Amino acid sequence: MIELPIVRVKERAAEWPTQDVTDQALEDPYWRPLPFVEFALKFHGRCNLACDYCYMYEMADQSWKSKPVAMSRKTIDQVAFRLGEHLRAHADEIAGASVRMHGGEALLAGADQFAYAARAFRNAAPSEVPLRLVTTTNGVLLSDENLLNVLREHRIGVTVSLDGDSEGQNRHRKYANGRGSYDQVMRGIEVLNRPDYRDLFDLVLCTIDLENDPLTTYEALLATGAPAVDFLLPLGNWSSPPPGWTAGNGGTAYADWLIPIFERWYSTVPLPAGVRLFENIMTLCLGGHAYTEGLGLNPFQLIVIESDGTIELGDALKSAYEGAPYTGLDVFRNTFDDARLLPGVVARQRKVAGLSPICVSCSIRDICGAGEYSTRYRAGSGFLNPSVYCADLAKLICHIRDRALTDVERLRAERAVPGP
Repeated sequence: MIELPIVRVKERAAEWPTQDVTDQALEDPYWRPLPFVEFALKFHGRCNLACDYCYMYEMADQSWKSKPVAMSRKTIDQVAFRLGEHLRAHADEIAGASVRMHGGEALLAGADQFAYAARAFRNAAPSEVPLRLVTTTNGVLLSDENLLNVLREHRIGVTVSLDGDSEGQNRHRKYANGRGSYDQVMRGIEVLNRPDYRDLFDLVLCTIDLENDPLTTYEALLATGAPAVDFLLPLGNWSSPPPGWTAGNGGTAYADWLIPIFERWYSTVPLPAGVRLFENIMTLCLGGHAYTEGLGLNPFQLIVIESDGTIELGDALKSAYEGAPYTGLDVFRNTFDDARLLPGVVARQRKVAGLSPICVSCSIRDICGAGEYSTRYRAGSGFLNPSVYCADLAKLICHIRDRALTDVERLRAERAVPGP
């Protein structure tokens, strides 16, 4: 019998998921809530850029205005305590965990704060649970070698957000005065690529802009020297569609933008860098498991801690409506276990049982997984919908699946042919 406390939070009328989701899950003798293994911290609550598509500052949820500018050391200590508590309680269920220090712009917290936090988190984690520390940055401050030395000392991986070449980057990722950020970010990436810091460089993350040429964008990302790149679909939903969305008229603008990149990437031998989106789709098509959220049916095991210590359900939910990530919990009064039976967590741990009827009957259900959770939102029905990117995902997935499976069959046939 599961004895976790059931925490009831504010619900929007008739919008899914409601408390019924948790109640039904608890009636299933084969279901148990999973522990959290990814902890995303709002390490610094402000940013030195003013990107016009930012989910945190420019979209529906504006709760950042009432939060502290940065996470205090008292809050860091309490997060570390809760982290250790949770990982020890579930050590036999967890192969590893990660703490992701995000913002705003996380590097604004400074070198001393990163060193303090890294020590706190590593000291709190039980030795039997490997802990990975990472940070995501807009790259503007990466030329600070003092900061990079701290990241190296404490083995904190770095993901850099970059939207392509100078024109692509500067269209949206600007300073508040309108000046583009490309030159400063590339100076930071140049420093990050030096031998002393190269091992820190994990990934370049690109938010898709349909106004940018896809292949030019891809080549610009490769030119950073990152070992892997990834493409993010802009956050949007059925009530507030993403920019340039054409599915309402039968179009697939985002799939059409991504497919030429896939073809260039897939046809290059050896591959110049991993592309996380494509690799995940191919892995799922071949019967494996995705390693990032937004594809497949892997259960949700991520929790967000805001700069004031409040516990929230996920950053992307800020794009749906005011209060969408709200839980009513915080690290001072609550354990992470207290969040495991929230409807918004349970719904994303129930696999097929947490999908809309349309998605349940779809032939690529196990690959698509209904898309990124926040993109399923529709006012009135909540998140029990396919992704607003349903048509785009279907076209992209089927293209990649057919291309990969054709090659698999060709290789099988070649091996079956007897030699001379």
